[in-house]
Amino acid sequence: NPSKPKTMKNKIAVIITIAVVLLAILGACGGKNYAPRPKGYFRIDFPEKTYKQYNGECPFKFEIPEYSFLIKEKEDNCWFDIYFPSYKATVYLTYRFVNNDIDTLLNDAHDFAYKHTIKADAIEENIFEKDSSRVFGCLYNIKGNVASQVQFYLTDSTTHFMRGSLYFEAHPNKDSLAPVVDFIRDDIEHFMESFEWR
Repeated sequence: NPSKPKTMKNKIAVIITIAVVLLAILGACGGKNYAPRPKGYFRIDFPEKTYKQYNGECPFKFEIPEYSFLIKEKEDNCWFDIYFPSYKATVYLTYRFVNNDIDTLLNDAHDFAYKHTIKADAIEENIFEKDSSRVFGCLYNIKGNVASQVQFYLTDSTTHFMRGSLYFEAHPNKDSLAPVVDFIRDDIEHFMESFEWR
């Protein structure tokens, strides 16, 4: 039958044409102008910043946000957690009485912050001084996918020492946590500025 070879040739021509068109479309997608859509995160609405005073039996006083809770670790010490339930975040506060070991306490605070060096993109140290109240310290801003992005210490350099660190109940992700870290970092700075020894 003389029509069969023509039909076969037509089918092959159609297949080749479709393949060429598909290759052209795929080639256009691989150009330099193609960029994948960035991963999005939920918008977070933050409350207005208002603060309340802690002035208990421990040898210091400070202010924490109204949207946080202060939890005392044990009755016989002055260790506290500042818990932010809306963000599943906690600032752990450890108080120590200085007993001729201020250098050890300062080195420990520095070492705790720099344990994150392996995963950190950078670590910024911001020195804090409030001479009128003899409150001196340092705020560590730790950039990157690290377990604790903000750490700090406060001391009067002779008698009292307080160390704090921020942790989330979530896997570290600097992009999704960044707005919350910035928001709570402001509260930590307020904590440091309002802090006084008694």
